[in-house]
Formats: sequence, structure tokens, C-alpha cells
Amino acid sequence: MYAIIRCGGKQYKAELGSTIEVDRLSQEEGSSFETDQVLLFQDDSQVLVGEPTVSGAVVKGTIVKQFKGKKIIVFKRKRRKGYRKKQGHRSLYTQIKIDAIELKSA
Repeated sequence: MYAIIRCGGKQYKAELGSTIEVDRLSQEEGSSFETDQVLLFQDDSQVLVGEPTVSGAVVKGTIVKQFKGKKIIVFKRKRRKGYRKKQGHRSLYTQIKIDAIELKSA
């Protein structure tokens, strides 16, 4: 069983018992996570594709940790001009453990 969810403008595959890393959420570590932005729901017997979301589908999880990702180096230069500029950043992420994927019957 899995679901494709939308979180922070990106799409993630949420499988039961797995962990996913999404862009930083404002919730604390150990708190619960719940979203109804389910774009696709699949279990053993059926596949439901949302228009744009699947009504009644909910993904629940627990926030495991907040962390910084690997450092990204941005280097700019222009040939024969002596222009060089080096910048970098580390993106902020949230790790979520998927506890339940539910489809509520209407």
C-alpha cells in the first residue's frame, strides 16, 4: 500500500512504515503529521487517482527530526573578465515516518 502526496509543492511516495524527507515544516519533533493532499492511492485491490486529490484519503505520520541537508556550492564566473563568485547553502528538511494510510468511505 502506498500513496503519492503533495507537500510543499513537491510530490512524495509515502509507503506504510517508510520515512520520507520533505522541505522544512514548522512542527516540532515528535508531533503528529496529517495530510489530505493525496494525489494517488494504491492498495492490493484498487488504484485511485485524484482529480486533483483523492477524497477521503488521509496520510498520517510522525515527525522524526528536523535537519540540514548536504551543502550545495554555487560558483559563478565569466571568462577573461576576472569575475568569480562563490556561494553556498544548506537546505532545511523534515523527516517524517509514515504510520498510516487511510481511505475513508463516503
